Amino acid sequence: MSVAARPSPMPESFRLRASNYSLLTLRLLTGRIEEVLPALGDQFQKAPGFLRFAPIAIGLDELGDDRVDFPALIQGLRALEILPIGVTGGTQMQRAAAAGAGLPTLRPAGQKETEVQAPAPVAAPPVAMNPPPAAPAPTPAPLAAAARTLVVEQNIRAGQRVHAQGADLVVIGTVNAGAEVIADGNVHIYGALRGRAVAGAGDDGEARIFAQIFDPELVAIAGFYAVRDGLSGTPIGRGAIVRLEGEQLRFSPIG
Repeated sequence: MSVAARPSPMPESFRLRASNYSLLTLRLLTGRIEEVLPALGDQFQKAPGFLRFAPIAIGLDELGDDRVDFPALIQGLRALEILPIGVTGGTQMQRAAAAGAGLPTLRPAGQKETEVQAPAPVAAPPVAMNPPPAAPAPTPAPLAAAARTLVVEQNIRAGQRVHAQGADLVVIGTVNAGAEVIADGNVHIYGALRGRAVAGAGDDGEARIFAQIFDPELVAIAGFYAVRDGLSGTPIGRGAIVRLEGEQLRFSPIG
């Protein structure tokens, strides 16, 4: 009896992975875009380059039943060099309106990165007599513990951005003006901070920023930030710790 030949497997050309990334969320408190965009533009003028071209989510939970002109919102945000990629929360009608404008609903993902298997082409099974019993599924190996600290042993140049996702960030070197360091946890800089430092990017209000030489363009913790012009009275040029108390950043010298 003849047996059908198995088709040759196609070479692997891609892999789909389910991943979890930290995003800033723009929480709308009103659906009146004509009020939101000028206020947002005014804030960004005080911090030029802050998270320029960074992807953000649009939070709708605090809107109630307000309607949002999502096409106008998207156009206005892009004019400010902000890139909206989706929405969170909101009513069914708000999510539907956002989807119609090209903003899908973002849902929480797990902390571990997992691989998603793409469906393989289905071929007709070959004719076989007395097929052997199926082999037992292998026991998956334990997952390695996720890294909790990202260490960078070099200077961060202007135009560079380093993001420690789900971890603290340690920079052994200088963060130059025009550079940006971001961590979901704490930021430690064993050198000069002259650029921008963002701690608690995963909405961790307990995160802190530590710098041996504190002279930043901008510092932020859990979405609350201060720019260089507003840092009078802080330990500029010295070692400093930045922490968040309520909705205010507090600065104290090291030592």
